[in-house]
Amino acid sequence: MTYDLIVRGGTIVDGTGRAPFRGDVAVRDGRIAAVGAPGEIAGEAAREVDATGLVVTPGFVDVHTHYDAQVTWDPYLTPSCFHGVTTAVLGNCGVGFAPARPDEREWLIELMECVEDIPRAAISAGMKWDWESFPEYLDALERAPLAMDIATHVPHTSLRTYVMGERGASNEPATPADIAEMARLVKEGIAAGALGFSTSRTLAHRAPNGEPVPGTFASEDELFGIGRVLGELGTGIFEVANNGAAGEDVEAPKAEVDWMRRLSKEIGRPVSFTMLQVDAAPNLWRELLATAKAARAEGADLHPQIAGRPFGMLMGLQTERHAWRGRPAFEEIAGLPLAELAAELRTPERRRRILSEPADTNGFGAVWVQYDKLFPLGNPMNYEPSDEDSIAAIAKRSGRDPQEVLYDAMIAEDGRAMLLVPALNYSERSCDPIYEMMHEPQTVLGLGDGGAHCALICDASIQTFMLTHWVRDRSRGPRLPIEFAVKRMTHDPARLYGLEDRGTLEPGMKADLNLIDLERLALELPEAVADLPAGARRLVQRARGYVATFVSGVETMRDDRPTGALPGALVRGAQPAPSAA
Repeated sequence: MTYDLIVRGGTIVDGTGRAPFRGDVAVRDGRIAAVGAPGEIAGEAAREVDATGLVVTPGFVDVHTHYDAQVTWDPYLTPSCFHGVTTAVLGNCGVGFAPARPDEREWLIELMECVEDIPRAAISAGMKWDWESFPEYLDALERAPLAMDIATHVPHTSLRTYVMGERGASNEPATPADIAEMARLVKEGIAAGALGFSTSRTLAHRAPNGEPVPGTFASEDELFGIGRVLGELGTGIFEVANNGAAGEDVEAPKAEVDWMRRLSKEIGRPVSFTMLQVDAAPNLWRELLATAKAARAEGADLHPQIAGRPFGMLMGLQTERHAWRGRPAFEEIAGLPLAELAAELRTPERRRRILSEPADTNGFGAVWVQYDKLFPLGNPMNYEPSDEDSIAAIAKRSGRDPQEVLYDAMIAEDGRAMLLVPALNYSERSCDPIYEMMHEPQTVLGLGDGGAHCALICDASIQTFMLTHWVRDRSRGPRLPIEFAVKRMTHDPARLYGLEDRGTLEPGMKADLNLIDLERLALELPEAVADLPAGARRLVQRARGYVATFVSGVETMRDDRPTGALPGALVRGAQPAPSAA
């Protein structure tokens, strides 16, 4: 028997949840041809890889990204490619770029910047518009060179604007004719290959004029009218960034889950919604989860989408906003290269001047003086800090002013240091609630927001965090077995989205693999880079320890760097489980 590739002697974590075992994986024609004990797979291969000492997993499936624009200029979809992702789902939270008439393009770009913090200049300079309808957008994605597979939802904001014009953008109620036309276009999009429909109802998502995004206040008639399309077709997921998800209204999520429950039961399709722990109601997530579990017994299929670590912001000298911005003594030197900036900040006179100037405690600036919620991230990084790790606690122990402690923390690592501001998912100052969430079968791991929130958030590294923090390093509570963590990143999201052809290392499945040096695996410090079109900046977090990543049997990453191979493709619609090779 001849194969294209045999990976020999690795510790196989196959995505099914079964215990790891040592063995070989053979690949032919982009599919897993055989999996067996060491030496059991006979025959030759065009290439053999010695995986002794490495963990071999399926490629990771990330169902919550925002690469809708970046995919048109970046075939690797950085930074997700650095973290073992081989399938990425776009078009989440109801935002995207199709359908779109030419005169709506600029507004949709501005909307994406406002909602997902992707620089408008980068999108305008980098995105290649050659579509109007949603099927034409999929055709454009299919032509794009890709290192990984992608799929997408039909987004509500662009759909509503396309059908209703200014009325839709201004959140006016949809008429029966509007709803019928939106439903027709969603049906067209699903038939062309979308994996589902997405909408945003959170008041945290705002349009360029400061108003909530289109669809925020959509009536049940509109939501159910669109959702019934999925039921008629018998395919697709309904994804919701629900009202109250960010803690802006702690009563709203209960009402949201109620209509989702009724919708899912009626259409017979899964509904996924955002679920995070919020400070104002730290046990609300448990109530929502209990409702979702009870709804299952009634025939509904609700899947709370959860994050694998505290959901928050990063602050440092490299971020666009931080504690010293706006202070004249800092702004005088703000344009210096990072190393020079850090050196200048270490001088006694500059330090004295900056700290003697008043802090901005209005609006967003108030975040930077909540010293009990500011935690030095450290290196290696600590994403599960205790109260004793806060700037306030350090200052109290040392008898110093919190501003002085913060100043020292920001100039550490030659100015590359970051501080963590855990805004959500950390009310108990522990990741134990996240641990509980991940053990509920109905939840799905997501919310990494790859490609988005360029200025202050960098959570597209959650896959690596799952393996380092949760599997290997956690000291403040129970860890996760590696087979559990891998299943949550591969099999489970793939099955929820109807991708039955990937997510496990079994004969006949798509040959997406990661070869990982688990002992060496590490997250690198987030850093600001100006690598977006038009020189726009973003935060990027890389990893060390991914020896190789394969997509359809082709090596796309080697030793944490792209190989230049581009075997990725657009996934059109749900994919059936293939027969064994």
